Amino acid sequence: MNERKSLLTINEAKEQRIMSKQRVLTPSKTTILNWIGNRFTPLEIKMSKRKNLLSSYKLYEISEKFLTGFTLVELLVVIAIIALLMSILLPALGRVRRQAKDVICETNLHQWGTCFAMYADDWDGEFMRGWTDNTCGETKNTDYWMQALRPCYKEGDLRLCPMATKPGTEISGNPGDCYGGIPPDSTFVAWGVFPGDTCGEPSSQWPPSTACDYGSYGNNSYICNPPIDCVNIQGHPMENNWRHTRVKGGAYIPLLGDEQWIDCWPHDTDMPPDYEGQPWQQLTPGNMMVRVCINRHDGFVKWVFLDYSVQKLPLRCLWKQRWHRTFDINAGPTDAEFLSTGTGWLARFPSCK
Repeated sequence: MNERKSLLTINEAKEQRIMSKQRVLTPSKTTILNWIGNRFTPLEIKMSKRKNLLSSYKLYEISEKFLTGFTLVELLVVIAIIALLMSILLPALGRVRRQAKDVICETNLHQWGTCFAMYADDWDGEFMRGWTDNTCGETKNTDYWMQALRPCYKEGDLRLCPMATKPGTEISGNPGDCYGGIPPDSTFVAWGVFPGDTCGEPSSQWPPSTACDYGSYGNNSYICNPPIDCVNIQGHPMENNWRHTRVKGGAYIPLLGDEQWIDCWPHDTDMPPDYEGQPWQQLTPGNMMVRVCINRHDGFVKWVFLDYSVQKLPLRCLWKQRWHRTFDINAGPTDAEFLSTGTGWLARFPSCK
């Protein structure tokens, strides 16, 4: 019996020496966890009478964190709550993001309206020459709006609608895709980047364009002012051109806005695209409206008009604008034709009032 007491006394002395060392040394995480697990139950740890004991070894704070974690049920509940909040917030964040892009797009177009106004003021109210075929002389890159208005803007991103910022060449890796219209969906594809050795100079692939240019806006080419001897350009009578700002009803004359390409000559008899995002090359030159009838803003496109106002146009209302002097706003597709053309993708959008 005395021997057992002596043995216990020796063991207690050893344990006291170990504990005294633990007061001085900083134990490793593994040592702490083993020490706590071997000597105390979770219930004992939480008991106030044990807190002083643990703090005396400088282990209470660590052990308290270790032994009071979440249970599996609590963890699952927290995960479920987070998932529910994410499902509620993500759509709202998506709407806020789209609204922000809408605002940026409108701001860009307001700036373009200012640029066109400044250009017209410098040229007695007249606009740039625009593109013409070889029957009217060679078209230079300075004849297009991008280069003609260059003194008015510095950043190339101003030519981009925030909903369509990636040029076709970056999507496909093919320099030939600088013309935009990348299948299967060209709604959010920008035109460019035009190749060339020197940015700002005529493109090596298509000289009327400018090397390094890109964008997702285009102008209504009927506002351009080609030479008087240009009578007809690829089926577009030049007598229909507006040419200058001295006209009435500027709020109904599109100037520049959302497009698949850098310009367009819409006809009042053009039909809608066969399907949403149809590349413009598949239907032009017989159908120019495909370049602008793109679902870029949830059933709308945005344009700045000849009075320099910015408008959000429903897609079906594109045929109700005065694109040129003789454009018949009543000759466009009927509601039945909107619903039956191609896949009938315009059926989900309201008719133009």
